[in-house]
Amino acid sequence: METIRLDDAAAEAAPLFENRDWRLHADGLEHRDTGYFIDRDALDARRPDGYWEWPLHLSEKSWCGVRSFREAFAAALAAFGIVPDRKLTLSFALGFGTRVGGAAPDAFVPLADLVRPRAPALRPAPAIRPLVAASA
Repeated sequence: METIRLDDAAAEAAPLFENRDWRLHADGLEHRDTGYFIDRDALDARRPDGYWEWPLHLSEKSWCGVRSFREAFAAALAAFGIVPDRKLTLSFALGFGTRVGGAAPDAFVPLADLVRPRAPALRPAPAIRPLVAASA
């Protein structure tokens, strides 16, 4: 039996993970259609408040589907030994929103569209009573 060995360039080019939208390479995560690339060293980028940069940033992109991105991002974290924390889940929820029915795989609604401040309920104006002089 003959062993076929890939050369180093071919081995590096082979994706570590792949789904319909994303490819994980040894040097980072790439969107298949747009070529958008997140460098391996930047995957765990956080904002000053501790929220994860990439779920919040990519939620603004119309081409980014939450399911495939979340799957690829989790694969990247696992592959590179980056430990997710509670703020990662919150970052996805804040960025992409929560599911509100429908069968579409990426039918998420931003929280800002779900949580809108209500105008305070109108209360009847207090009755104005005339001042009555106290009897002496």
